Amino acid sequence: MKAIVTCAVAAGLIAGCGQQQGSNPDPSTVQQRTAPPSTPALHAHPQVIEPVAGNGGGSTSQGAASSGGPAGVSVGPQSGQLAQPVSDAEIRRELAASGLNANATHAALTKDGLAVTPVDAPAEVQAIINAGNEIAHLPYVWGGGHGRYIDTGYDCSGSISFVFGAAGILSTTMTSGELMSWGKPGPGKWITVFANNGHTFMYVAGLRFDTVALAQTGSRWSNRPANEPDLSTFVVRHPAGL
Repeated sequence: MKAIVTCAVAAGLIAGCGQQQGSNPDPSTVQQRTAPPSTPALHAHPQVIEPVAGNGGGSTSQGAASSGGPAGVSVGPQSGQLAQPVSDAEIRRELAASGLNANATHAALTKDGLAVTPVDAPAEVQAIINAGNEIAHLPYVWGGGHGRYIDTGYDCSGSISFVFGAAGILSTTMTSGELMSWGKPGPGKWITVFANNGHTFMYVAGLRFDTVALAQTGSRWSNRPANEPDLSTFVVRHPAGL
């Protein structure tokens, strides 16, 4: 899969990558972004997909709670053509049919573009993957996930903010430009974030998570390598301890 992420600077504000050419912008100019709801608000209507291969302490609610994060998140009521979260039973059937095997450190990708947690993944990684599965097929929306945490669609940094919030790693949404100085420098053992002023993507247990993959495959998860022609403009960061 090939995608070229282009970025442009508009007068008086920083704009993200245009959705044309298979790339997606990041709204680094969203004013007064609303922080994710407090922990009690994130408990409402949990629909997080439970892991299949990983043990990670059981369900997402258990894993996230052990790390001080919210018990679960939901993209809320949906209607029209929006994708619905896939049930745990459906993922188990798909995994069995695919022939995928549990892996200790590398997440697996199902044919429908959902991630399977590796068996040795810590609770935070399990929570991130479960939350990523929640929004994997939701549409790209410029600014999605910034004006409100639980949204009907997400852009690149809104997607990352959502899954990090579900794992208790972030307490507020962040733009791609802000992610450039967030966390610790360099790649992480489980999570590696690439960010510049116009776009961001990350790898979680070996799988890529971003909106460019969504535009190409219908899912935010992919096996796409980090081969952007402007990769040198991205800063590499990771969450502390991960």
